[in-house]
Amino acid sequence: MNLRVWKWQFWQQIVLALVLGVAVGAVMNNAGDGEKLAEDWTDPFGTVYTSLLKVVVVPLVFAAIVVSIGRLRNVGNVARLTGKTLGWFVATSAIATAVGLVVALIINPGEGLGKLSNESTPTDPVTWTQILKNLFPSNIVKAMADGNVLGVVTFAVLFGAALVAIGERGERLTSIIDDLYQVMQKVVWWVVRLTPIGSFFLIASVVATYGPSSLEPLAKFTGAIYLAVAVMLFVGYPVLLRFVGRVSPLKFFRNSWPALEFAFVSSSSLATLPIAQKVSIERNGVQREYASFAQPLGATIKFDGCGAIYPAVAAVFVAQYTGAHLGIGEYALIALAAIIGQLGTGGTPGPALVALTLTLTTIGLPLSAIGYLIAIDKIIDMARTTLNVAGQLTIPVLVARSEGLLDEDVFNGTPPDITSEPADRPEVESKPEPKPDTVTAPAPA
Repeated sequence: MNLRVWKWQFWQQIVLALVLGVAVGAVMNNAGDGEKLAEDWTDPFGTVYTSLLKVVVVPLVFAAIVVSIGRLRNVGNVARLTGKTLGWFVATSAIATAVGLVVALIINPGEGLGKLSNESTPTDPVTWTQILKNLFPSNIVKAMADGNVLGVVTFAVLFGAALVAIGERGERLTSIIDDLYQVMQKVVWWVVRLTPIGSFFLIASVVATYGPSSLEPLAKFTGAIYLAVAVMLFVGYPVLLRFVGRVSPLKFFRNSWPALEFAFVSSSSLATLPIAQKVSIERNGVQREYASFAQPLGATIKFDGCGAIYPAVAAVFVAQYTGAHLGIGEYALIALAAIIGQLGTGGTPGPALVALTLTLTTIGLPLSAIGYLIAIDKIIDMARTTLNVAGQLTIPVLVARSEGLLDEDVFNGTPPDITSEPADRPEVESKPEPKPDTVTAPAPA
């Protein structure tokens, strides 16, 4: 075995950090006043890690959404396709979030952890008036300073739309914000690379304070995630494919299997994009011009696993784990953060981590619980990513079917073998020349 830990795969580093964190926390817990030792030796470093997560969220979300809207400038005659695609992205994300919340409330993955109930802080119930105020802040600088992510998203949408509306002059500023987005992605990557260190201190603090038995509910949490993913994957999408797309769900899964299999193994939607795009075109029969636009878009802003089900289940878990009370307003905020927040997590390293940070911050739950959930992140990430890719493949089929852009002979025919192609980076296709009655779309960025 290579003893140079920094050469290990990232998930292996996290597993090692968590094992060491549990061991160190158990020693501190048995040494006497584990809570005092954690407060002096582990809490400060865990706090630094969560603070780094907080500081990158707002500028990342703002830049990502403005850039995404700016890239629609050249869509032109496929504006209707874009609207339908985005509409289905939002609708299926809402369904996935609802599935996650329902499963979590049925299973109650964090219920009964009374040891942590003393950490809860009484808060006023969230009203619809407050939600509207968060969505439409009167001072965007204050909203950014307060971490009002929903307000930042609303402003970013308006700002990006205005840049598109003013034409060429807006392109210059869009380019600058795109540079900001690239910088923030690099910063996020640096923070994510610190996850093994941060998770070591966070999990050590939890175990030192509450003992090794505090890790028991993770199995229940994992089961809740897999159940919610299974419901969406084998019930939600097939119903849409059968009754909206009027295609066979079984043939869809047969065609999509190479992409879903690679997604499960790689745990990366972006790494799966080359295979997913070939599946969409060569197996599912989606017109190439539309698929070359919809698949890259989906790979950057469509995350039903990481951005909808996971933060929904995790938010309920954290609330039950800490003894916090969630009302109708909080559940509405979870849904809004999970749905809208996906626009800001696309293309970033660790989108599930960013999405969970957004959701917990929005409803005021402690970020320190993130380190606790990272213990089984590799296990659940495989399921999350598989659902991400399944959703990214489902929407182009639905839209293409409604617009007459789906080749049913290809969809229903014998699927070609595409698994031998390399999948190390997204394919880049040149923009097709406009032709009469032909849909054109910008090449993926």
